[in-house]
Amino acid sequence: MRDRELIITAGWIAPMDRPAFRDGAVVVSNGRINAVGDPRGLANAHRGADVIDLPRSIVLPGLVNAHTHLELSTCRAGDSPGAHFGEWILGIRKQLAAQGDDFEAVVSRAVREGVRQSLRFGVTTLGDVSQQNHFTRPVLRDLPIRCVSYGETLGLAKNRPRHDELLERALDATHRTDRLRIGLTPHAPYTVDLNDYQRCFQIARERALPLATHLAENPEERQFLEHQTGLFRDIWESLGMWEDSVETYRGSPIAFAHAIGLLDYPTLLAHVNYCDDAELALLSRGRASVVYCPRTHAYFGHPPHQWREMLSRGVNVAVGTDSCASSPDVNLVDDLRLLRSIAPDFPSQDVWEMATARAARAVRMDDEVGTITRGKRADLVAFDAEGANPLESILRDPRGPTHLWFDGALSPPAPASPDPTLRG
Repeated sequence: MRDRELIITAGWIAPMDRPAFRDGAVVVSNGRINAVGDPRGLANAHRGADVIDLPRSIVLPGLVNAHTHLELSTCRAGDSPGAHFGEWILGIRKQLAAQGDDFEAVVSRAVREGVRQSLRFGVTTLGDVSQQNHFTRPVLRDLPIRCVSYGETLGLAKNRPRHDELLERALDATHRTDRLRIGLTPHAPYTVDLNDYQRCFQIARERALPLATHLAENPEERQFLEHQTGLFRDIWESLGMWEDSVETYRGSPIAFAHAIGLLDYPTLLAHVNYCDDAELALLSRGRASVVYCPRTHAYFGHPPHQWREMLSRGVNVAVGTDSCASSPDVNLVDDLRLLRSIAPDFPSQDVWEMATARAARAVRMDDEVGTITRGKRADLVAFDAEGANPLESILRDPRGPTHLWFDGALSPPAPASPDPTLRG
């Protein structure tokens, strides 16, 4: 039995593959976008469809959070650690341990909270990095959200055997569905050695899997790669896991990724906070996407990110939230608002593309989401529209979405959030 057609008419439609336009409509058939255009013509062509009329709203594609860690959604960021990245990492371990002995229940609760927040903030697609994907994927499979679940691997020095265990777990496709895709994430150059990075890349390429990694997140990464000294060596020693058999690499983390081949694959590179001109040139010649997490970047006090220069050189740059351990919540629009305050002259259409079309490309789901285009999933979000440029007005006013559709079905509102910007 076919679902009834739905026509959503709105004061503005923002397809994200072209500029926003006034007085538009979207036709939804069987959970997908059937047509976009003039309301009168579409109403005549689709007689008998249900109609939702939102004359004071702007409708966008459901937002895409290209980089997050749902399993940390019950953690709290606390005061900015500044340069004390190691203390922050160890602090997360303590927070998780303090939440109870039933770790599966802890992770499940965190994932549900992260998805609840995501939907409330207008996000319908996630790029979720999970080391506990044997716990996160069964939960995500049954929730009304689209996700690329990047199974995270790590294991270095004495902890090297851990990598094989996590790799097998990451590749487990038992819970894969049309909504839940399986990806792979070798964590970072300070937790995964050269051989295992190459192995992950080879598997991803052979199986056409989405691939991601954390790269150039911290200025100490290069020192560790080249000399096995500094912050990350200290962390490994504090855990009692260091041994001197770890291979060094002469060069930066970005050069390291290039040497492995990650930049020639559509790899998602989370953060890339430290990047010089030569490294920008490497990125611009490749196929990798960069995901900038503005509020997390500010939390750690990193120098200004080069996202605009990356975009100008043809690098696909998306926006993500990272986790609640380094950000107040997973409100992706607040990350866009911070980006807007950093670059007040940057076009608002281009800002939103970093959380829609570009983000969908980064997680390799642009075949299904990211733009309001015929044939794509009817994942849509509506905000109150004000002024001649409603995309800009949302960035300058702390409002939340008013409506959310997933596969063409109007989602019920999420439970009230403690965030005062979402009350009312």
